[in-house]
Amino acid sequence: MKLNRRFSPVTLLMLSINGMIGSAWLFAPLYAAKIAGSAAIIAWLIGGIATATIALTFAELSVLLPVAGGTAQIPQLSHGSLTSFTLSWVAWLSALTMAPIEIQAVLQYASTYFSSLTHLVNGIPILTSVGLCWASILMLALCIINIASFKGLVRFNLILFIFKIFVIFLTIFLLIKVNFHSQNFLGLMPTSTSVSGWQAILAAVASGGIAFAFTGFKHGVELAGEAKKFAVAIPLAIVGSVLCCLILYIGLQVAFIGALEPTALTRGWSHLSFIGDVGPFAGLAAGLGLIWLLKFLYVDAAVSPLGAGLIYVTSTARILYAMSQIGYVPKFLSRLNNKGFPVAAVFTNFAIGMFLFLPFPGWQAMVSFLVSAMVISYAIGPIALLCLRIQLPNEVRHFRLPFSKLICVLAFYFCNLLSYWTGWETVRKLSIAIGIGFIFFITAYLRNKLDTHSLGLKSVSWILPYLLGLTLISYLGAFGGKHIIPFGWDFLVIALFSIAILCLAIISRSKHTVEDFAAHGVFQST
Repeated sequence: MKLNRRFSPVTLLMLSINGMIGSAWLFAPLYAAKIAGSAAIIAWLIGGIATATIALTFAELSVLLPVAGGTAQIPQLSHGSLTSFTLSWVAWLSALTMAPIEIQAVLQYASTYFSSLTHLVNGIPILTSVGLCWASILMLALCIINIASFKGLVRFNLILFIFKIFVIFLTIFLLIKVNFHSQNFLGLMPTSTSVSGWQAILAAVASGGIAFAFTGFKHGVELAGEAKKFAVAIPLAIVGSVLCCLILYIGLQVAFIGALEPTALTRGWSHLSFIGDVGPFAGLAAGLGLIWLLKFLYVDAAVSPLGAGLIYVTSTARILYAMSQIGYVPKFLSRLNNKGFPVAAVFTNFAIGMFLFLPFPGWQAMVSFLVSAMVISYAIGPIALLCLRIQLPNEVRHFRLPFSKLICVLAFYFCNLLSYWTGWETVRKLSIAIGIGFIFFITAYLRNKLDTHSLGLKSVSWILPYLLGLTLISYLGAFGGKHIIPFGWDFLVIALFSIAILCLAIISRSKHTVEDFAAHGVFQST
């Protein structure tokens, strides 16, 4: 049994937007402002432009190769099993983190009324044993909804989508209308013209929840194998979702900064604190006496993260499904039920996802790890696009990216910058997780579960230098590292590093022919 083509262009777009508008809109404006002040607006623009550039490369790839779990399948075709495993392992880890992040956000907001759900440790809200029990219940509910009915999933997604968009527009409108202080934006220009200011802006992109807010564009990549009219649906979902959400997020950040009382900033943005700090927009609404908006926000504090978590349960299962088909993980994980849903993958993700509440307590700690992992999986987009332009020069492309070489170079550069900006401590944890992944790969290889003809040992010439190089630059850099590479010069170092790795990756691409690709069943008509 194969996955069915069930998602229309509009449905896939709404799924991507719904997956993108989760806990980020509830927390990111606060964390970004605490790091970069009013210049958080610039950080949103940088994050949106960088993500849109990366997303464009996946738009062409996923239309050319409309397969389920594209993060695993695409590098398998361009560079072989070793590269595919490394990037799909990282992508799976990051996507697996998403549902727990959204559950954490729901319970963090709910703890305003139910104090037994969280307790503060060094100022960070941590789930209690009661909170962990509720986390299990909510995670299990997302899994059940996901596999119970396709029509139910689509209808539930539509209701969540309409409600979330309504509440966001209502919040922006009321905060700007009722209490807007233009003087709060006076620090924008001084911040954006100083070295320390720009370092804060870039840190806000990676660690303030901004890069995290745009990760939902990958839903179009992972669900490409189930898209109808994929030549339209996939670019619309991948790129359209980023642009739509960028407008919403900038509006929210402007409204949030403008609604703050100037007296709240007397000690500086990093000490920003107000009633309801666990839920910043709820705190603002309470302080302004907008009681009925406050009620909407508390409902949406559950609806938005749960809606995003539901979509991530869907797409994360497709990554694990694809990894199982290739042979990286046990074969039973690619089994489908009679409705064509990968049930085993869904519940395996649930079981492993529950453990992620332990090493990454608190919303922001989870977000930093996810961003660092996710952007490394993004790297295959620009690399594979350039490789497949060489490998399949005459294949019909229903979506063809203009200025592809320039956009691919910029996209790969942005991937490496975003990872670097998350800081050394996060990159260090990620390198340990990748090391654990290689143990699984070696185990699968020794058990003869992999196609040794497509192993792609030649790809080691770029994938290992790439991962080791990123780790070394982070360790020596100015974002939590040793500051041996000073801020400013690190941009040049990463630029040269990115160009060198990109060239190495293209040289070490696999030599698959059109017949090899056809054998994988990836070329399908619209």
